[in-house]
Amino acid sequence: MTNPFTRGMARATDLTRAGKLDEATALIQSLLMPNATPEHPTTTGDDTAIEGTFTRLDDADPAPPKEPPASSTARTATGKARKGLGDTLRGLAAGGMPLRDAWASTAVALPDGAQFLSLTHSGPQGSRDYRLYVPATKPEGPMPLIVMLHGCTQTPEDFAIGTGMNALAEEVGCLVAWPAQPSGANAQKCWNWFRPEDQGRDRGEPALIAGIVRDILREHPADDARVYAAGLSAGGAAAAILGAVYPEIFAAVGVHSGLPVGSARDMPSAFAAMRSGAIGGGRYVAVPTIVFHGSADTTVHPGNGDAVLAQALRDKTGLTRGLVSGTSGGGRSFRQTRHDDAEGRSVAELWEIEGAGHAWSGGQSGGSYTDPKGPEASREMLRFFLQHHLS
Repeated sequence: MTNPFTRGMARATDLTRAGKLDEATALIQSLLMPNATPEHPTTTGDDTAIEGTFTRLDDADPAPPKEPPASSTARTATGKARKGLGDTLRGLAAGGMPLRDAWASTAVALPDGAQFLSLTHSGPQGSRDYRLYVPATKPEGPMPLIVMLHGCTQTPEDFAIGTGMNALAEEVGCLVAWPAQPSGANAQKCWNWFRPEDQGRDRGEPALIAGIVRDILREHPADDARVYAAGLSAGGAAAAILGAVYPEIFAAVGVHSGLPVGSARDMPSAFAAMRSGAIGGGRYVAVPTIVFHGSADTTVHPGNGDAVLAQALRDKTGLTRGLVSGTSGGGRSFRQTRHDDAEGRSVAELWEIEGAGHAWSGGQSGGSYTDPKGPEASREMLRFFLQHHLS
């Protein structure tokens, strides 16, 4: 991120906080044009340039939308009106990130004997509601626990339907926790991965999620050596943070369409990291990590997936690199890069999905922001997680 861009985004932040949204909109638009500076902006008539969008891909990709006339409201492929930059900034002024309207929750189907509990964690950092899937099929002894962190605008129920992780948990006998980010904490229900107070240990949202885990370990038959975290987008960035600040709790993490630890410290740097990619800094994910990212992701730059993998490989030695290319059953080409230890366990993986956007790979079309055509991220994450446990 160049110094002129930094200065310009800082000015835009100040204008937004002051309620001068039209001026902030014009400034950000100008900064995104080639050769623009805060002092010499370049004008543009497109008020959606900075806006990212999740993608929900059903069994057949929708036809490309026609370009709307300049006076009309742009719409997503699903037919929903796209917010202009001014509306995006209103959400940002309230603490949100520039993503979509909330997807309506749908009841989660359960097999006989399974439970989907509604629980609340309360502690020094505040409280968070969460759902807990308890499988009907219970193995002997404590069960693994997977913490699933939804993306912006999503709910735990929607995310559970889209990822299908509960059904996989039923197959192997493990617990799945689904924390809920309320709109009071972030206007778009994003996990606040970009705020310094939510990137450290024993404070903010990481402490809240760790508190949820401790509650479950205390009150349910969960295995404290096999706790994992995974998330999409903002949830993926939050999962990476958990792997950095709580390596004694989480044995492995999964980052789908997320960002590396330390990639942003405020709103301007969050925009820049999402738009152009970031390498992160300071802390880094310190546990085994599996990463998924679509090559056509226009919301979170695909380079962030490479950066998460690089963090996961930091200080690791003696690994063997392998590369597998293939095509999913739905026709998506992918490349899997894995790094194995001397015992043959994969300790870091990157799945690059050709043509996929900002959506959970291999997800169910009943949930939001899913790509049913891609390789099954949920199944691959579960396979990856169960290789690892805390000693």
